[in-house]
This record gives sequence, C-alpha cells and structure tokens, in this order.
Amino acid sequence: MDADLSAAPVSKGGRAGTGTDAEPRPLKLALCASGGGHVRQILDLEPVWHAHDFFFVTEDLALGRSIGAQHRTMYVAHCALGQARLGAPFRMIAAAVRNLCQSLRIVLRERPEAVLTTGAGSMFFMLLFARMAGARIILIDSFARFTAPSVFARIAGPLAHVRISQSHASADGWGAHVAFDPLRLIDDERPAKEPIVFATVGATLPFDRLVTLVAAAKRDGLLPEHVILQVGDTSARPDAIEEVHEAIPFPAVQGILQRADIVICHGGTGSLITALQQGCRVIAVPRLFALGEHYDDHQLEICTAFAARGLIEVVDAEQDLATALSRVRARPARMATTDTAPLQAHLDMLLTGWSLERRGVSGKSVEQGFSGGPQVRRAWRG
Repeated sequence: MDADLSAAPVSKGGRAGTGTDAEPRPLKLALCASGGGHVRQILDLEPVWHAHDFFFVTEDLALGRSIGAQHRTMYVAHCALGQARLGAPFRMIAAAVRNLCQSLRIVLRERPEAVLTTGAGSMFFMLLFARMAGARIILIDSFARFTAPSVFARIAGPLAHVRISQSHASADGWGAHVAFDPLRLIDDERPAKEPIVFATVGATLPFDRLVTLVAAAKRDGLLPEHVILQVGDTSARPDAIEEVHEAIPFPAVQGILQRADIVICHGGTGSLITALQQGCRVIAVPRLFALGEHYDDHQLEICTAFAARGLIEVVDAEQDLATALSRVRARPARMATTDTAPLQAHLDMLLTGWSLERRGVSGKSVEQGFSGGPQVRRAWRG
C-alpha cells in the first residue's frame, strides 16, 4: 500500500482541499473503540473529531470513565470472540446479547451520520447498526497489528466505507484502502525522573503473572525503587509493594509516568507508547494465549517489533525479569511516539467531503477536489 495516497492538503477551515466555497457543517460523529489502546488511538485523533458533533462509545473501564468525565460517552458490554477461545463461550454470548441491545439503543437514539472506529469486538454491533441506519464508517485497524490484520478488521471490514491500516505489511490482508506507519522516535532530552517503578496490568483483563513477577522481584531486592503497582481485577495484594491499586484513572497514570524511571507493563500498544512518550525505561511482559492470558498472541507480536527497534526489553521464554531489569538499566532510555498527522489529514479530508455532500454539494464536485489519486476517491465514495 502507498501511504502517499493519503496526503490530502488541509486548508484553513477544514475544507481538506475540496476546491469548493461551500462551508462544511459538523457531522454527528460516533467515536467507537473498546477499552485500552483502542480508545487511546481515538484520543490521539482529537484534531480530527473535536469540531464535529461527536460522542464516544466505549467500555466501562478506567480510561472510558475518564473520557466520560470530559465528553459525552456511552458504554457497551465487553465482548470478543477470544472469550470463547479462552473457554467462556456462554459468557461471550451473554455479553454479546447485552452489547447488541445497548448498541441498537445508541444508534436509534443518536442517529450518527458517520462512525470513526479503531475496533475491536465490542464495537461490531455499533458498526452493523450504524451502517444499516445509513452512517458512513471509517475503520482503522489496530496499531498493534504489524504483520497481519486483526480478526476484527477481517470480520467488520465489509461494513466499512473506508478501511485504513497502520502497517504496510498487514494492509493487503483485508483490502485496506491506505496504510500509515505512525511510530516515530523522539530525539528530545529525557525528562527528569525519580527512583520510581510503575508496574501496570492495564484495564481490560487480569494479569496475575505480571503481579507475581513484580512482587517476587521486590522481595528479592531487584527493585529498590519505590514501586507503584496497578493490579486490576484480582485478589492479589502483594505486601512488600509500597503502593498497590486496583485501578488508576488515566490522568493519574500520566502523572506517574512523568516521574517514573522504569515501567513494567503488559504488551498493549497504549501502555507501551504512553510510557515511551514520557521517556520511561520500559519492560514489557506480553500476555500469552497459551497461558489463557489473552485471546491471541498479538501482544507478543507487538513486543517483538518494539524490541527489534531497541525501544523496550521483553520478559519472555528467552529472558526473565531479572535480566530485563539489568539490561534496561544499563542502556540509555529511548523515547518514541505515534505521529498521526498524515492520518489526521486523510480523515479530515474524508469527513469534510461527507459533510459537504450532506450540505448539497455534488459528490462529483467534492471528489474532484481530493488529491491522492483514484484509490482515495474510491474510498471516499465508499
């Protein structure tokens, strides 16, 4: 896939180079993403959606509740095919039924004109009902998928008018219209740090193995720093750890990351990128499907890709936590972020075109103003 296809100039006023004097109006825009890194990717795209009549649809987790404190937010039940793979098919079916009813009520009440989603499973019914109600749908596959598209992208892709991959390697696997690689290294000076280790299991699933590893390292004297441990939904409360929290609001997490020298986290892209943005030394413990810790091994794929770029250390079959701590302390911290500016320009072009079309500007006139060639024009037409 050629990411240059997506480079649409954005003029003042958000007309995205459409070549028309008509002013677009805000769209009724649903921002749909499950918890964790999926919804964090939506937050990174705020310059695109803030001018529209937007609302969030996500899961009732710590980050979702933080979003709900600032923006109009609706919650749906967590459901994913992976629940059946982990031996809980009836739980998956019950959650899916609740999700279906919640999603239908939201679409009927809100009547979104467009949907911007980064997945995953809990958003399927929102996309299905929004498409049936006439909304235009943009599906951005997860940044976590480096080599192949996600199951959600393959299943929900036919519902989307525009399909966007964040990896060139995975784009062809589900017919993505365009691809972007947002990962960028940061050359800025690392912020001043305190002797703090922040260990987090994330907000979506329990992860007792990480909690046990950190507790053992503290007991064995491998973590002389002040340790802040977020344990999630578990009964484990290690006595030797200075601070133990079940959940931490996302703004508080950002404050901890600004101070923490070392972060030990699961292998979700949201946790990794947020820590790397703050100049933390990062050790990742990917959740493994074979141990019943996740629905598949995509976290191992993520961590392998980040480690290959020298950004993190990984605790896996080849390296234990003691070795990872020794290695991460022995080298300078690396900083990285995601640069979504090209993706934002592309999304702004699409949303502006749809908005102008609803104002009565002919589709042909809007389409002719788009740069990027016939593939982008076909994507806009849906």
